[in-house]
Amino acid sequence: FRPDVVHLHNVHTQLSPVLAQIAKERGLRVVWTLHDYKLLCPRYDCLRDGKPCELCFGGDKSFALKYACLKGSRLASAVAYLEARKWNRERLDAWTDAFICPSRFMKTKMEAGGFDPRKLHALHNFIDVRRVAGPLPPKQGHYCYVGRLSEEKGVRALLRVASRRPRRLKILGTGPLEADLRAQYAAFPQIEFLGHQNWEYVRAVLAAARFLAVPSEWYENNPLSVIEALALGVPVLGADIGGIPELIRPGKTGELFEPGDEADLERKLAAMDARNYPPPAADIADAFSAERYLPKLLDLYEGRA
Repeated sequence: FRPDVVHLHNVHTQLSPVLAQIAKERGLRVVWTLHDYKLLCPRYDCLRDGKPCELCFGGDKSFALKYACLKGSRLASAVAYLEARKWNRERLDAWTDAFICPSRFMKTKMEAGGFDPRKLHALHNFIDVRRVAGPLPPKQGHYCYVGRLSEEKGVRALLRVASRRPRRLKILGTGPLEADLRAQYAAFPQIEFLGHQNWEYVRAVLAAARFLAVPSEWYENNPLSVIEALALGVPVLGADIGGIPELIRPGKTGELFEPGDEADLERKLAAMDARNYPPPAADIADAFSAERYLPKLLDLYEGRA
């Protein structure tokens, strides 16, 4: 097989950035989609003690060792540090022709990390419009959280606030916090854990919701849950962090709140309860369709962008 283009996704763990080197040495064009912040942060997510951290953006990755950033383990952090030194910015920049940043936010962070801005291209993810097509169910009055149940997603803050409010919250997803959260909120009838479900089930529950809550406390890149909700005509209350604000027009398709600020979250939940938002479904589905995405991707493959 002799490809013209090598397009990399999530190669660090199971594969290796050596693929970029091999491809470049063979004269192939290398395009790399960035799904997280691994090229800037040895632990992927730019979090330290639950808060955003950019200490390693300047190139010195030894902070990962200093703070034992990987699972609180000195050994794991040392491995990540050595990996970051080996696959450093200079080498990755030299071997890659184009980095696809699924949000403008990520592009600015990659620029802050010293990557060549001429190689950085902001290109939002696309959705399969067939997943959101078809008739929509009537609204049932609940609101939703759809995603992983983990610390960085801000779900603890959402549940603390939701436990004080009468409107029903339906939680779709699983993760390391699921058992703990189910036990903690078992006595709250307005909070319902639905676990991991297939898309048909998620679509039915989400499309019938009054709104979707996305309370993340880390630098979300370009969450598909937000795009799919909007494409189903469901407004979104999102944390003002990472790439989330690029997807929400406050007052039109939802609202933003200060991440981790429970008082602001509670105020914005009340605002979402009180307001009726015009359905943006058709425009969103078209804007984030594969048909819109493909020509831009082909431009990157051909070196025209």
